[in-house]
Amino acid sequence: AVVGLLYPCIDRHLGEPHKFKREWASVMRCIAVFVGINHASAKLDFANNVQLSLTLAALSLGLWWTFDRSRSGLGLGITIAFVATLITQFLVYNGVYQYTSPDFLYIRSWLPCIFFSGGVTVGNIGRQLAM
Repeated sequence: AVVGLLYPCIDRHLGEPHKFKREWASVMRCIAVFVGINHASAKLDFANNVQLSLTLAALSLGLWWTFDRSRSGLGLGITIAFVATLITQFLVYNGVYQYTSPDFLYIRSWLPCIFFSGGVTVGNIGRQLAM
């Protein structure tokens, strides 16, 4: 909820109203693509985690390019991915969560891509609700 509210506030603060594809059908397509990216991270089998991470990073940037294309959306998505990854690292380090096969410090390497695309998706929902 905070992330969804943050996007329209940052847009107003920067004086750059978001004008790209402002309808609910676009938001629903963005949600569907996010669900697809999330499902791909769990179900697709790659030779190694680097290929999976690079593929999900490209898909996440494609999601941003297709449904957002704003500098504030890119910056907030990167910030959300970084902060959420740090929080997840902290929780795993303290034993609250555990990954069966971590490959990036204590977590999976593709997790920041999921946080980025989730941030963009929730931001689009927040922007549409702010209208």
